[in-house]
Amino acid sequence: MDEKIIILTGAGISKPSGISTFRDSDGLWEKHKIEDICSAGCLDTNYEATINFYDQRRIDIKDKEPNIAHKTIAKLKNKYPNQIEVITQNVDDLFEKANCKDILHLHGYLPHIKCMSCEDIQNIAYKQQKEGFSKCKKCGGKLRPDIVFFGEMAPNYEKMYKLLEKCGLLVVIGTSGYVIDVSFLTQYADFTILNNFEASEAIIEECFHKVYYECATIAIEKIEQDIENFISNKTI
Repeated sequence: MDEKIIILTGAGISKPSGISTFRDSDGLWEKHKIEDICSAGCLDTNYEATINFYDQRRIDIKDKEPNIAHKTIAKLKNKYPNQIEVITQNVDDLFEKANCKDILHLHGYLPHIKCMSCEDIQNIAYKQQKEGFSKCKKCGGKLRPDIVFFGEMAPNYEKMYKLLEKCGLLVVIGTSGYVIDVSFLTQYADFTILNNFEASEAIIEECFHKVYYECATIAIEKIEQDIENFISNKTI
């Protein structure tokens, strides 16, 4: 089977595990201005505060555990490694904790830091960058979180679009549609599924063959069956 099943996830899949979404009123983001800690140039003008913010986010994900949605997707990916591709907008490591392999992180990966000069990447897990990770071991350059800030290039988008060229089934879980126009992405697939907790003004639900408005941890059982049906019958 040449057609790929693309599973694209956003913050809504990790929220049941206790990781606050970008728009939560009670999350880490609420206490900061985006332009100060997550926009192109903030490392030049606000380096220490930016590093401190992502250090705190790294601490925040340390004890978080994958939920049934992460685990089910990991099970499917491991069962059909050549057919299923998992792409996430999230920078957390819950898919990795669920033993899901070969995740494409579109916006970076929180446990990683990157050299601003040679772009060498280190995995510091849940350690704080400000404590012992100030200079690159290879070139001595300044280090930064391996996160794509607003206004910066996101190189993994090119990889996503390349995968979408072979997409038979697109499954979108837990994204508002404001960062990635998922309605537009549906044109790449023969069949499409949307799962969000509620409707979003940024998503045209008519573009999707099936829509589940409920928590990802509830919808995932139906999505799993849809995926199995597509693999068996090329339909959902």
